[in-house]
Amino acid sequence: MGGETATRHQRPLLGSAALVSLATSLSRLGGLAREQLFAALLGAGMYSDAFVVAFRIPNLLRDLLAEGALSTAFVPTFTQHLLREGKPAAHALANLVLTTLFVVTCLVVIVGWIFAAPIVQSIAPGFAATPGKIELTTTLTRILLPFLPMVALAAVLMGMSNAEQRFFVPALAPALFNVAAIAVALALLAGDFGDHPTVLAWTGAVLLGGFLQMAVQIPSLVRHGWRYEPRFRPRFDDPGLRRILRLMGPAVLGLSATQVNIFVNNILASQLVEGSASWLNYAFRLMQLPIGVFGVAVATVSLTSLSRHAAALDMNAFRATLADALRLIAFLTVPATAGLVALRQPIIELLYEHGRFSASDTAATAAVLSMYAVGLYAYAAVKVMAPAFYALQNARIPLAASACAVACNIAASLLLYRRLGAAGLALGTSVGAVVNLTILYTSFVRRRGTLGELVLLGQLGRVVLAALVMAIVCHWLASELNTRVPGNSIAADCVVTLVPIAIGAPIYFGLATLLRLPEARLFKQRLLRRRTPA
Repeated sequence: MGGETATRHQRPLLGSAALVSLATSLSRLGGLAREQLFAALLGAGMYSDAFVVAFRIPNLLRDLLAEGALSTAFVPTFTQHLLREGKPAAHALANLVLTTLFVVTCLVVIVGWIFAAPIVQSIAPGFAATPGKIELTTTLTRILLPFLPMVALAAVLMGMSNAEQRFFVPALAPALFNVAAIAVALALLAGDFGDHPTVLAWTGAVLLGGFLQMAVQIPSLVRHGWRYEPRFRPRFDDPGLRRILRLMGPAVLGLSATQVNIFVNNILASQLVEGSASWLNYAFRLMQLPIGVFGVAVATVSLTSLSRHAAALDMNAFRATLADALRLIAFLTVPATAGLVALRQPIIELLYEHGRFSASDTAATAAVLSMYAVGLYAYAAVKVMAPAFYALQNARIPLAASACAVACNIAASLLLYRRLGAAGLALGTSVGAVVNLTILYTSFVRRRGTLGELVLLGQLGRVVLAALVMAIVCHWLASELNTRVPGNSIAADCVVTLVPIAIGAPIYFGLATLLRLPEARLFKQRLLRRRTPA
């Protein structure tokens, strides 16, 4: 697993990941624009808190039942059917999973609708202190519940495309979710409709976006031979479906530690000052950009490769791919962490401090963002490490790691949230992510062999050094520009934020090249290839 070997293995991983990263970047940037408009429309108060908590319920269920656990259990099983039994058998399994998932999620929606009020009271007990806040959150929860089956089906369609090594359209699909929300938000900004109609219209836009996210993936699958035929086995006696369910059960906890932690944070945040739930949401939405662009992109591509290596019983290739993915994650997320911490205040000012979002909201959200950023590498690396176990049909270890992570997060949050407020909750989440990654990594090495720890640590040390220098330069430059650029306009905010980023990025890549990081060489080679005429 030396430098040249790692570089050779990383080329296809980097190429596919770059394509997914491009599509995911468009989606995440659209998500940031969506959150900017939401902040301008509703700020951080009763209505924004109510929506954040209401959306957390179907969003958590989506991660537990669909995009997290199901995708990780479905892709390896679907890939095995595809390689060993052919496309018709794989598509028959997909149709069975789609039908079963639709039935199950519709039942969840019905139960959630009936028990929405007690659910909201249990997850946001502090909302009762504000008249009407519990009732508003309950109404929004009921409206948002149908979002679950739509994005659950979208997750299966995405898994089918990824297993057949088509990554771009599935990664781009979430962008349509943002398009719907942005279109509605722009219409709302054009008039003065009041907070209550505004939050209701925003909720409807979320449902429309969920439908578009599902529908856009269907034409590509149909062009490649898939046809939907309803299949349902009430006794769940299909071998492929049972294998998915066996993996999915533990995966419900094993892959969703971050979401469970955020869910716990909402309970505690509801007992802090008004706006705390919104500050957590705005900061974590910012975190979703590097997690999605880097972590999810690498994890999506590596899961397909890992599943194929596992199906072929090629553990050498499996370990090499996993090690390459972890190095790539470090190379991309560590500088993102450094940049977010160094520029947290100007970034929040530029993105959110408009309309109803105040300077005090900026300060609180920036503090939360810095605490979330501490765990960025761990968040992203868990998205690679946990699916590796599922590709090997081993769900027990991710389950144990997740349980420990959740316990550590809850303990840290309880210790910190009264002293540090919302920032303490974010730090507790980062602690949980680090614990999760540590357990996953050590367990894999103990059972499946080394991933080249000396190479990984050496690469991580050089990445941290380059990122630290970049962060110092960016922070100093932002401070200087802040004192020299007059006014509080958007143009001034752009200068203070974007100039350090524009200078910091080449500093990092230059230092990475001097430090002989193979990932920097790969990026340079791909860039030169794109500039070379055919």
